[in-house]
Amino acid sequence: MNREAPIDQIHPDAPEWFRKALAVPYRDRTVEVEGCPIHYLHWEQPGKPGLLLVHGGGAHAHWWRPLAPFFTDHYSVAAIDLSGAGDSGRRDAYSGELFTAELMGVCADAGFDDKPIIVGHSFGGFVTLHATTIVGSELTGVVLVDSPVRPPDYQWQRDRKRAPIRPKKIYPDFESALARFRLMPPQECANDYLVDYIGRHSVTPSEDGWSWKFDDQLFGKFRFGDMREALKSIPCRVGVMYGDRSQLFSQEIADYMFEVLDSSVPFVAIPEADHHLFLDQPLPFVAALRALLAEWRHSRPNRGG
Repeated sequence: MNREAPIDQIHPDAPEWFRKALAVPYRDRTVEVEGCPIHYLHWEQPGKPGLLLVHGGGAHAHWWRPLAPFFTDHYSVAAIDLSGAGDSGRRDAYSGELFTAELMGVCADAGFDDKPIIVGHSFGGFVTLHATTIVGSELTGVVLVDSPVRPPDYQWQRDRKRAPIRPKKIYPDFESALARFRLMPPQECANDYLVDYIGRHSVTPSEDGWSWKFDDQLFGKFRFGDMREALKSIPCRVGVMYGDRSQLFSQEIADYMFEVLDSSVPFVAIPEADHHLFLDQPLPFVAALRALLAEWRHSRPNRGG
């Protein structure tokens, strides 16, 4: 059985900007945090402030690889594989405290000397939000990307068929597994080159064939606390980004989060984007996040920090 995964193959429809971004050198690093090896990618820029990128549920650091080089003019950039994801280790149990230790462990290992900024997508945004309750004073700011904190009376029913992480299946070969790669929650994405790229980095050899890298028991071993309370008490700067057609981030949720936060917090809706907004609209997402971070570099914070 061929155990080599053709992860470096680039989709023929990939645009030039994507190819150039993948060609930018980075370092593969691993640091041990609370007994678990935590893998991350690092676009090292000594002397520049730190920017840490956090993936969503079932995802991994390579989701950020095509985007990270756009931020190296001003930041030393790292993208983490949380425990239970990507090329990091697995735990018997997960917690917000452990995830926070992983974020800060990577920041320390990457040499982020000053207060870093953390950007988290979806589940990674909740991890980031929880981290502010523990180490918020040690951060410059956080950006929550399509991470919906729902109002207390919000009526929401999860479709059991659309669980955050489904039980893993085994496939006979790499190509069979790659053909079954899907975004979760399910959505269409016109940028096949991005979906193909992250899919190739989502597959790993298993004992009986090929399967996914994530720990499919993660959500059975972990529960977040009340994210509403965490949202009310963020001590550092915060920005919110979401897809304007996201199935998870309704206008009602945006209005609630805006009310809980304050007028100093930027809310940015990316047009024509669903939950996986930086796959739907990668360059508009980059432009919006760069503008938000530039404003933070040149203004005085009105809250916390």
